[in-house]
Amino acid sequence: MQRKNMIERKQNPEQKGRTILRNILITVGIMGAATIVCLALQHFSEADTHVPLLFVLAVVIVARFTEGYVYGILSAMAAVVLVNYVFTYPYFELNFSITGYPLTFVVMLATAVMVSALTTQIKWQEQIRLEVEKEKTRANLLRAVSHDIRTPLTSIQASASGILDNYDALGRQEKVELLEGIRDESRWLIRMVENLLSITRINGDRAQLQTTWEVVEEVVGGAVGKFQKQFAQIEVETSMPEEVVMAPMDGILVEQVLVNLMENSAIHGKTTTKIRISVQKLPERVLFCVEDNGKGIDPAILPIIFEGQLPTGDHAASDGKRSMGIGLSVCMSIIQAHQGDMKAENMAAHRGARIQFWLPCQEENWMEEA
Repeated sequence: MQRKNMIERKQNPEQKGRTILRNILITVGIMGAATIVCLALQHFSEADTHVPLLFVLAVVIVARFTEGYVYGILSAMAAVVLVNYVFTYPYFELNFSITGYPLTFVVMLATAVMVSALTTQIKWQEQIRLEVEKEKTRANLLRAVSHDIRTPLTSIQASASGILDNYDALGRQEKVELLEGIRDESRWLIRMVENLLSITRINGDRAQLQTTWEVVEEVVGGAVGKFQKQFAQIEVETSMPEEVVMAPMDGILVEQVLVNLMENSAIHGKTTTKIRISVQKLPERVLFCVEDNGKGIDPAILPIIFEGQLPTGDHAASDGKRSMGIGLSVCMSIIQAHQGDMKAENMAAHRGARIQFWLPCQEENWMEEA
């Protein structure tokens, strides 16, 4: 009961107002449609036995697609009144003494209550399941992050202490190496924090993804520029369609996805010297592909690579801190928030790894915006 109250409180007054308005519109629309259909059928059939059945169906639909019991019960009452007033002789007059009228009222009301109870329970169980899944994801992320952040912080502290405690004894080259280590670890921590902020932004209770129509080539170019500031030694090749391709997206987040994918190729590919990014405009979606010529992905972790925490032991990240699992979990969250999807695979003949993701893009919408 406490969890139920907590979930209900998550709706702010504006959201509650929209929910109430939506339920009212559904109720009025369905009952109005049932009335119109029954009036239309009167021209084709002299019998009116179908009228109560159609209104019972309307009550069931209202109870199914609205929240709580109120609208189903109100629709049942309205259905009984409409059947009596519009479709029962004497027409357009209320007559509560008609034989069978109380039974019709009871049947419709009971139907509405039972269907409302069942649908409310199903929706409530689904909400609990989603909350449990969200809590599980957050717990897994926290465990993974606590491990991934501790090691670079320890390294930064050790390097800084080494410089301060042995400043006069260390040579210039040794100091430079320690400072470069501090810089590299700090850059990695910054990227980790950016990933965590992205997850918070997407998975927050009131977060809403703001998308605009972006030129895909510009997003890819921005990601490549950021990546090559850190990995200038790795060649990046891009392949774009001849026409200008636009897609609805949060450009900053999708750019971060591409940066994360390239960083994973550089760090975990071990032998990666070249990365290729290609974009294809397909019917109703835009396909992005990031390929590398590294050693590929261990087949044992391919089924769980987007889950946010890779197993320890033989399949753990070899450097002990830069786990690709967190970055790819963030990438998957971002793409799914865009109503897209992502997959990873190894290319044939040990030619490296390939990760693809796609974003929905309705052709007619794209032409209108363009």
